[in-house]
Amino acid sequence: MEIDAVLDSAVAAGMAQTMAAGAQYCDVRCYSEDASENLLLYDGNLEQNAAELESGLGVRVLCGGAWGFAATSRVREAPQAFVRALANARTAAALVGVPLDMGRCPPVSGAYRSPVGRDPLDVPLAEKLDFLRRLDARLAAPFVQHRLIRLQLQRMTNRFWNSEGSRIDRQLTNCFATLMVMGLDQDHRMQRRSHELWTSGRGTRGWEMVLEPALWSGRAEQVTEELGQLLQAPVVEHRRRSVILLPGQGFLQVHETIGHPLELDRILGYELSFAGGSFVTLESFGRLQYGSEKLTVSAFGGIENSPGSFGYDDEGTPERDYLLIDRGLLVNCLSSRAMINEANQRAGRRLFAASGGASRATAFYRAPIDRMTNVNIVPGTDGTLDQIVAATEDGLILDCPTSWSIGSNREHFHFGCEIAWEVRDGQIARVLRNPTYQGHTLEFYRSLSAVGDASTWRVQQVPNCGKGEPNQIMEIGHGVPVLRFDDVLTGERS
Repeated sequence: MEIDAVLDSAVAAGMAQTMAAGAQYCDVRCYSEDASENLLLYDGNLEQNAAELESGLGVRVLCGGAWGFAATSRVREAPQAFVRALANARTAAALVGVPLDMGRCPPVSGAYRSPVGRDPLDVPLAEKLDFLRRLDARLAAPFVQHRLIRLQLQRMTNRFWNSEGSRIDRQLTNCFATLMVMGLDQDHRMQRRSHELWTSGRGTRGWEMVLEPALWSGRAEQVTEELGQLLQAPVVEHRRRSVILLPGQGFLQVHETIGHPLELDRILGYELSFAGGSFVTLESFGRLQYGSEKLTVSAFGGIENSPGSFGYDDEGTPERDYLLIDRGLLVNCLSSRAMINEANQRAGRRLFAASGGASRATAFYRAPIDRMTNVNIVPGTDGTLDQIVAATEDGLILDCPTSWSIGSNREHFHFGCEIAWEVRDGQIARVLRNPTYQGHTLEFYRSLSAVGDASTWRVQQVPNCGKGEPNQIMEIGHGVPVLRFDDVLTGERS
């Protein structure tokens, strides 16, 4: 399917008819290509070799203060999709509690393309497998019982139109990769050590990113060596101490206890039946001390190389830089046009001046909802990892999540990690296994005592953020430096 002048004309006609029939707003997303490739090597064997391709068109209509949505994989049926979407909106309007309003925005005309050198989906399969098998050979060791290498590649090409006159073309490319080694510890429990493909926030999102040793493949020997240390290590003791989160763990802390609680649709109660709510309320903005003064959190952050960088959201709003938390104070949220209008109406004042550009959908057959973009902790002035360790009397350095449990309103959490390094009197003393830590979200962030400098900051990629009902899987990124929190409960009771 190609997005051509014929389709442009059909969409224009459909939107004109829909608006003439009483709609307040209408938008269309047409995916000419939504392609992915997944490869999995397990103990050197090719366990998965899957390629998928989807194409289609989704129509969203606001009428009577309610959304109606319809989609089709047959573009020639676009006129019927407009009819169904309008009918669905009229049906929903009879049940709506708070009428939705998109407000008014000037038309946007633009294009965005992920920076790519060599398109990963165009690389021959034989070349990819040869690279992965050579990498797999570097993971072998007598104590390694299982080896896993996963590669996920994506390319999406779509066009957006709305009834305000906007038209936007985008092509988004993503590369995700995991390497992992596993073995039995002295208690016959399986332990693992892994590394995910990350980015510096700069550079390209093509195949060359996968090949760059500093970002991924160069860690093969290190994770194998660390697994060997882990298998002989003692278990983390249950007590309070400082925790130093490396970006490989810090990203999930940010994701679960800053990103999700600050999605405006969740704050307004739209996720309660599926993924829960948020301890944040409309009264919190400009008043809630979310963390210590060392905590500053941005959305987008000008990152060119991240799965959370997409140019324009699925309402046509340009991605922009803005702060969510400013020196500990909550000041903004992740939002879309209709949600900020509802929030301002409920609050009885203008809490939010503009959409946060966070309206996104996982596919042409799903309607957009508020999603995370790039939610980043801004680097601090507390130096390198070594300098933060040197200033820590009693703590744990933690990396890579193995488990997580989050309160229904994101008010508390419990995380398990792959590995810990014990810190005593400013020195790394030993490796520890089965590390866990837990806390209450606000108490935890208010204990933030050190934020690493730019040399410790990196963008961790997330290929599988789930939200919505029916569920939508979305790709995002988190730029995170090294972080230290004090007086944290760690380990499990014996």
